Amino acid sequence: MDKVNIPFLSATELSRLIERKEVSPVEATEAYLERIEDLDFKFNAYLTVCRNQALQDAREAERAISQGTYLGPMHGVPVAVKDQFWSKGIRSTGGSRILADFIPDEDATVVANLKKAGAILLGKTNVTEFAITGFTHRFSTPRNPWNLDMYAGGSSGGSGAGTAAFLCATSLGEDTGGSIRFPATWCGLVGHRPSWGLVSRYGVMSGVWSMDTVGPISRTVEDAAITLGAIAGHDPKDAYTWDIPVPDYRSALDGNIDGMRIGVIAEQLNNDLVETDVREAFVKATTVLGEIGASVDEISLPLTAYSSVMSGVLLNVEPAGTYRDWVRDRLQDFGHDNRIGLLTGSIIPAQAYYKAQKLRSLLRQQVHEA
Repeated sequence: MDKVNIPFLSATELSRLIERKEVSPVEATEAYLERIEDLDFKFNAYLTVCRNQALQDAREAERAISQGTYLGPMHGVPVAVKDQFWSKGIRSTGGSRILADFIPDEDATVVANLKKAGAILLGKTNVTEFAITGFTHRFSTPRNPWNLDMYAGGSSGGSGAGTAAFLCATSLGEDTGGSIRFPATWCGLVGHRPSWGLVSRYGVMSGVWSMDTVGPISRTVEDAAITLGAIAGHDPKDAYTWDIPVPDYRSALDGNIDGMRIGVIAEQLNNDLVETDVREAFVKATTVLGEIGASVDEISLPLTAYSSVMSGVLLNVEPAGTYRDWVRDRLQDFGHDNRIGLLTGSIIPAQAYYKAQKLRSLLRQQVHEA
């Protein structure tokens, strides 16, 4: 295969070619690095590119595979991760000028898990400041590959732009209130926010600790499945992770959704915030799901009427607590929007936070009962 065409393969297709030794990890890594060098000035997908380390890791992967040691579907596959995750020996900014020169001495668990699976880290992708908001970028703003006048989405916009522009085979994002799902939606990708506790957050710079979740941003569902399979699992360093076996997500993609229950939240679909063409596309999709076996029902969750109030408290209070010392000592180094949010979170009373968490529990109960 011509090296220039390698980036246009899905991660799964590339994985199969690497396993069959028809494409080498070095060829794949070089192809992506060349594409990043040629094109990323348009997209601002990466904050840091790990060229030398990536090539070294690719050579090691190639050597292992040639000697009969194949680690699985991510072995030799070039990936990118959001610059919200620690990476040993590599600048990890969290999208903030406060950490512009921070170099961790260990990997976040998700990064370590990718390396353990044999993946090749191409670099760290663009992120809004500490992933607290969806729009405040302190270095550069990732552009949407489908239309450079448009935003790629946040806060994992670099992973969205990089994956959509074929600057990596698959990527990791982090989602608090849509930070995987927004870039995936806006860039035409598959974004999956896993259940809280399925993936370790050790070494992830916290946005809103009680909501942060790491997951894949990929070009296909199968790519997302193999990416999630590489990062999921119990981690002794994160007490909130589940101690359960990690299933083979790819083998579960048999197309059979008979009996699957899908709830359509009436209050979220039938309001003025949803544009007509978006609503129509959504309804068409749910109709197709119903035709191929799923049970699709409209449900009512009345408490969603208060969800913006609840999230407004959580999204301000928790970061204000996490970054309290910097709010006190380095407030001017935060972006304008974050300064406002962090100061607001610093004066919201504990009683309001308690009520927001109580409302969240009640809303969760409504979901279970729907």
